[in-house]
Amino acid sequence: MGSELSNSRKAWSVLIVSTLAFTVCFMVWMMFGVIGIPIKKMLNLNATEFGLLTATPVLTGSLVRVPLGIWTDKYGGRIVMVVLMAITVPAIWLMSYATEYWHFIVIGLFVGLAGGSFSVGTPYVARWFPKSRQGTAMGVYGAGNSGAAVNKFIAPVLLVAFGWALVPQVYAVIMLGTLVLFWLFSYSDPKHLVSSNVSFGDQLKALKDPKVLKYCQYYSIVFGGYVALSLWMVQYYVGEYGLDIRTAALLAACFSLPGGVLRAVGGVLSDKFGAHSVTWWVMWVSWVCLFLLSYPQTDFTILTVNGPATFHLGLNIYAFTGLMFILGIAFAFGKASVFKYIGDDYSQNIGAISGIVGLAGGLGGFVLPILFGALMDLTGIRSSAFMLMYGVVWVSLIWMYWTEVRRTEVMGRNAAGAHA
Repeated sequence: MGSELSNSRKAWSVLIVSTLAFTVCFMVWMMFGVIGIPIKKMLNLNATEFGLLTATPVLTGSLVRVPLGIWTDKYGGRIVMVVLMAITVPAIWLMSYATEYWHFIVIGLFVGLAGGSFSVGTPYVARWFPKSRQGTAMGVYGAGNSGAAVNKFIAPVLLVAFGWALVPQVYAVIMLGTLVLFWLFSYSDPKHLVSSNVSFGDQLKALKDPKVLKYCQYYSIVFGGYVALSLWMVQYYVGEYGLDIRTAALLAACFSLPGGVLRAVGGVLSDKFGAHSVTWWVMWVSWVCLFLLSYPQTDFTILTVNGPATFHLGLNIYAFTGLMFILGIAFAFGKASVFKYIGDDYSQNIGAISGIVGLAGGLGGFVLPILFGALMDLTGIRSSAFMLMYGVVWVSLIWMYWTEVRRTEVMGRNAAGAHA
């Protein structure tokens, strides 16, 4: 009894301190979403260059997810997380001394390592809990995504008061303090280690599994889309609605905050109703929101019996923010439900599979901001970003229908509820 109580306390301590560490790592990872705006002005960047700037840290954080997942299985999440955070501290500090575009790109690659923390913490915290509660545990940990919203609260205040260069310095100090707290209040359990000689290349062979590939597609929209929009929304509000950076960041947090915090709720719902049901509804809600968000501001004139009449059609700032809030909630639930799939189907290989799926989601977060910028430069339509994501959601819905929904018998002896 005493041993179970001790293990329970350790499990919750690990979950709490790991969630804190992930929140700080995600805050750092999303730093360019705010400080990138004055940097864009300083360097006179176009939309595509700005997209690459904001996405650069996401690239590194994505590429390291698979090896980090493997190393977590092999060496334990505690030591891997500590080393990861320690490596990022000097790079974060050096960001304040960058002056050229290539400086930001190179340093951003190292800062981006913080984004790999997800693939460390997910299997680390999951193994401290029974399978029936792993969805909840992973959901609580994943709520660290709210670091994107924390960034939008802290960075604009520092930026306006002291200039953008102070932001990375403050973030470096916060990261160092978090590292110390993590080391003091986290634990290791040798029973959680997985003996493996699997190489990075061997691990990628899991992509031949159609289910893994499908989960990668789901995650590329619910996580990749979340990351991309968290990076893109502040400048979108500034450009589309003419807001100052502090107001824009506050409204952008209406998407980022629920998109992170409510991931824990998504974990609870996934444990209760199953990964499939939650993900299916997430995709449909996302589809509706993105359809409405895709419509550009439009003025049109029609001839009436009294002469020409001009009308305006488009989302005002309140409707836009409301839809983004709903989309953030949907993405939060979806991020949790995808990892519930993984916990159910690959319980003996959570670290590696979560690394692969996390890689796909992260790459979505890297590619999408660049495509957002390219589409804007090409079409001049800001809402083209949502048009692109609307198409990606269509792919997920069609794939899910043919592989899961169509295989579910809704009538007959095997139908759900037939024996109720």
